[in-house]
Order: sequence, then C-alpha cells, then structure tokens
Amino acid sequence: MDVKVTKETVIGDLLDIDPGVAQFFLAIGMHCLGCPVSRGETIEEACAVHGTDADELIKNINEYLNGK
Repeated sequence: MDVKVTKETVIGDLLDIDPGVAQFFLAIGMHCLGCPVSRGETIEEACAVHGTDADELIKNINEYLNGK
C-alpha cells in the first residue's frame, strides 16, 4: 500500500484508507474511533491525549501498511 503515515495524519482519513489500522489505536486505549472528534484528530494529538509514543505508533502502522 502506498501510504506514508506521519504525526500529521488524520485518524479518520487513515481509517477510511484501511480500517485494519484500528487495532493499533485500540491497543493504546483509544476506543472511541467512531466519535467525530477522534476521527478528526491527528495521530500526534491522539497520542498526546493517551500518553502514547507517537513515533512508535507510526512505525507500527507503517510496517503494517507496507506489509500489505
């Protein structure tokens, strides 16, 4: 898949591209993926709220997407 996820990637846009990435957000405790607010957040914003390392999350998501 030809997608490069960054800290500025909007979660809703990413979920529209590949709903399978939801597993990574659920793993950090972000269980409100259907909420309009969370869908409009960037990965960096969500990680700040959930106290998670954005760089590690992005690395995992990009590895997942590149493996498809």
